[in-house]
Amino acid sequence: MTLTAERKRELAREYGRDEQDTGNTKVQVAQLTERINELTDHLRTHSHDHHSRRGLLMLVGRRRRFLDYLQRTDIEGYRALISSLGLRK
Repeated sequence: MTLTAERKRELAREYGRDEQDTGNTKVQVAQLTERINELTDHLRTHSHDHHSRRGLLMLVGRRRRFLDYLQRTDIEGYRALISSLGLRK
């Protein structure tokens, strides 16, 4: 269920300056989105897994806070990120 190191490097390369740029807000949002999508698929088949559901809600809240920060600081980057990740809003 976790992201592999290779997938994290790919996301950092795509959304950050290089593959070592994992602290960038855009990279963190992309990584959280990957984890949220995996957990959503997991919960579709295991609907009674309430511990994972709580973890999913915490990840969604963390991603929301990152997106709010990005919207306040870099509106164009925010718009580009949500369109590339396919997020609503």
